[in-house]
Amino acid sequence: MRKRAGVALNVVMLGPPGAGKGTQAERFARTHGLPKISTGDILREAIHADTPLGRSAKTTIYSGALVGDDVMIGIVGERLSRPDTRPGFVLDGFPRTVAQATALDDLMAGRGPLVVVDIVVPEEVLLRRLAARRICGDCGVNAPVEWISACGNCGGALVTRFDDGDGVVGERLKVYHLQTRPIVEFYAGRPTFRTIDGNQPPDVVTAALSAAIREASLVPAPVKITPGAAL
Repeated sequence: MRKRAGVALNVVMLGPPGAGKGTQAERFARTHGLPKISTGDILREAIHADTPLGRSAKTTIYSGALVGDDVMIGIVGERLSRPDTRPGFVLDGFPRTVAQATALDDLMAGRGPLVVVDIVVPEEVLLRRLAARRICGDCGVNAPVEWISACGNCGGALVTRFDDGDGVVGERLKVYHLQTRPIVEFYAGRPTFRTIDGNQPPDVVTAALSAAIREASLVPAPVKITPGAAL
């Protein structure tokens, strides 16, 4: 993918639970040599390892609610401070509130433009996908569709994700519409915002996503004019 020389490729994947953000973020990050930063993965790993962060987040996630802004902003801020994010990154699962999006703008100071992609999928399709989604019961990794009966990472049994269980999915979608959907409005007017139809085969979504990010990453960053400066 060609981008402006010397400019980092910073990407945010938006979309409801089950839209395919994780799969597409993983593919794009791997193809372009960028770190994929998934706050969901970080929290699930913490819960699986029974860390203090995991214990504090577990009850909230099991109810279908969102972990607090301060915790999530802290996690992402620490991760973006690492050297491997200097050429860019792919964020999956953050921001999920307008407060988090505002904090991300502050974290992006001096890092180059932010390309934001919203993956759109009808709700009835999301419900079918979430009902079928699996995770490894041993190592906690999300299972891609090609893993049929066992984890391709460690061989463990595949189980339903705890946050996809009965009674939780509906609450997660409700929370998305109430708290996360306004982020689309927050970003929609920016020249680096794009929308992708996620109700297509994964390879088709991947191609559309790459094309959208390529186009958006070539948009010149807005020039900040200082009052009184010579034009």
